Amino acid sequence: MYLATTGRRDAPAPPRTGGAGRRVPGTVLALGTVSLVTDISSEMVTAVLPLYLVLGLGLSPLQFGFLDGLFNGAASVVRLLGGHAADRGGRHKRVAGIGYVLSACSRLGLLLAGGATAGIATALATDRVGKGIRTAPRDALITLSSRPEALGRSFGVHRAMDTTGALLGPLAAFALLWATADAYDAVFVVSFCVGLLGVLILVLYVPGDHPAPPTKSTPRTRKTFGALRDPAFRRILGAAALLGAATVGDAFVYLLLQRCLGLSVGWFPLLPLGAAACYLLLAVPAGRIADRFGRRLPFLYGHVALLGVYATLLAPTGGPAPLLLVPVLVLLGVFYATTDGVLMALAGPVLPADGRAGGLALLQTGQALARMLAAAGFGAAWTVWGPRPALWAAISALLAALAGGWALLPRDQSGTPASGGPGAPIPERRTA
Repeated sequence: MYLATTGRRDAPAPPRTGGAGRRVPGTVLALGTVSLVTDISSEMVTAVLPLYLVLGLGLSPLQFGFLDGLFNGAASVVRLLGGHAADRGGRHKRVAGIGYVLSACSRLGLLLAGGATAGIATALATDRVGKGIRTAPRDALITLSSRPEALGRSFGVHRAMDTTGALLGPLAAFALLWATADAYDAVFVVSFCVGLLGVLILVLYVPGDHPAPPTKSTPRTRKTFGALRDPAFRRILGAAALLGAATVGDAFVYLLLQRCLGLSVGWFPLLPLGAAACYLLLAVPAGRIADRFGRRLPFLYGHVALLGVYATLLAPTGGPAPLLLVPVLVLLGVFYATTDGVLMALAGPVLPADGRAGGLALLQTGQALARMLAAAGFGAAWTVWGPRPALWAAISALLAALAGGWALLPRDQSGTPASGGPGAPIPERRTA
């Protein structure tokens, strides 16, 4: 177990008893349903937002890109506040609920903003803040509700359900636009109603807050950044940030695909659906493999798949489009299936229960900020050198990051609970 690097004694694994031994607890399924419904709501707006702002309201691509990048960066920082607040008294459900409510209300903000830039900016900020607040408490609830040896499967099921919503959202938005003759207001109203449904499911079917048992390191000021005292967590955070700094972002991958294949603009919004479909199919198998053989190697092999994406994009063009399109989208789906939930499953058992949301928020924030730097660097390299030299630079950076990640990531034996934190899942209670 990778906790051997901390020098602390591991807690004994909890016995399997009754419902606690289920591979996928009801709390995980309920949270997956909330994420599925919420992602339908979110992706309905995300799919049409560039068209609405650039074509409908006349914002320049530079203005839209600035707003989107600014608020995505702010959401990364807000994760820390959400994680810290959730750890205070074990209020994971309450804090996650606030995030879901904010995101749902942001749809009405877009509706009421009209063409006012300030109103649009406020609505976008509210959506990103809501997403930032809810992510770490939700993932902490998954780790606290699942047995340590089944965390990969639990995150795989959750991410598969989440991705189902991401697939259905754009389809629903474009169908609604077709049925209403491009009435963006109808999309915002329906998205708001679907978002409220997600909040209702959270309130009714996700068990209430579960305060963590007291431990020796529970001062509130240390719950978030106190995770950095653990050598194993520092190594996981360092590896995730290093590999994140070599991940250029999906938008550039899709732009390069469009450039290589000469796809029409009308087909461009459908490219993410191909990668999402692969992610959906592979998320649960990848989680089960990580639980059985360890989470370190799947996480690293996922980045090898991303290396394959970059290499495929460098292949000579001119052949049939599927020879380039299919491998890129499949490899991108493999990358997310073997890294997103697997990283949370890898880090969760390292963190004590009373600081789990804050620790996961710290990990997510470090990775997100590193990816922002990678995207900015790749964009600059593309502008100065062109796309092919920029891709070669990305491949070189990712190879170096993989070597660093291999050295940094502690070797794990999935299923052993962390010291200082309970290995047993939080008890579930049935709610009407």
